[in-house]
Amino acid sequence: MNDFLSTALAPQYILPLLGALAAGGLIGFERGFRGQPAGFRTHSLLAVTSALLMLAANHQLAWAGDTTPHDVMRIDPVRMAHGILTGVGFLGGGVIFREGFNVHGLTTATSVWTTSGIGILFGMGFWEVAITGTFLALVILAGFRIIDQRLPQQSLADVTIRYARGSAPGAEDLRARLKALGLRSAPLSERLLKKGQYIEHGATVSALNRTAIDRLAAELRADHKVIEFEIEPRNA
Repeated sequence: MNDFLSTALAPQYILPLLGALAAGGLIGFERGFRGQPAGFRTHSLLAVTSALLMLAANHQLAWAGDTTPHDVMRIDPVRMAHGILTGVGFLGGGVIFREGFNVHGLTTATSVWTTSGIGILFGMGFWEVAITGTFLALVILAGFRIIDQRLPQQSLADVTIRYARGSAPGAEDLRARLKALGLRSAPLSERLLKKGQYIEHGATVSALNRTAIDRLAAELRADHKVIEFEIEPRNA
């Protein structure tokens, strides 16, 4: 029992695991605080597991014992790291989902992959790079969010408007309406529906901010000629 504890608590084993746990926990806390599907426990487990596997690869002689001649053993931690990151790629794909025209979970999937990489570095004993990577990951996830919110970003939305056939505006009139609101549009589509009862216009519009799209929604709500409309943001 004493031999087991002395080996399990040896600094070369326990310190990398504790470092990976701390790094994964910090990144996971930030993701969980944002309400993301992969949070504190997922990132912590991922970092610790990556470190465990790298420790096993780096200390292969310790666990192989005398069953295999040391002169024929080949220690290659890079292969283990490659296998870990490949497997984590499938895990990250599980948190990405599409809702309408929007894709969610890309940042969380990236944080999962990054956390695995940091765990690998701790398992290799590359402390300086692992700690620096943890710090930079937290800065990007938490600090860059503030910068991202203030950067100019083009807003895109798919707009569909349905009119009764007798009151539908022409494509030129609709384009002029969009332009007056500060919206740029791709070529308009036009469809005749319900055996000629309705006309439906569709277009992808863009603006430098979300306000112009909000004004369009307000105008369409107030327009009694509009029977139905749908505005689906692409980068909400």
